[in-house]
Amino acid sequence: MAKVAKDTMIGELLQIDGDIAPILFGIGMHCLGCPASQMETVEEAAMVHGIDPDDLVEEINSFLMSKSA
Repeated sequence: MAKVAKDTMIGELLQIDGDIAPILFGIGMHCLGCPASQMETVEEAAMVHGIDPDDLVEEINSFLMSKSA
């Protein structure tokens, strides 16, 4: 199972598992198709949207772990 970190790029994150997109949409990240967003880190994207990066990483990793169980 892939593990996501704050320095994981959004583009890479969506390649790991496209089912992560609804999590990002749910917190206001509606720019996932924008080429610029693909080169943002999870931390940068979270901060732009007023989300704690550590909480977002934890939520994504929990989601990925639940899918592999």
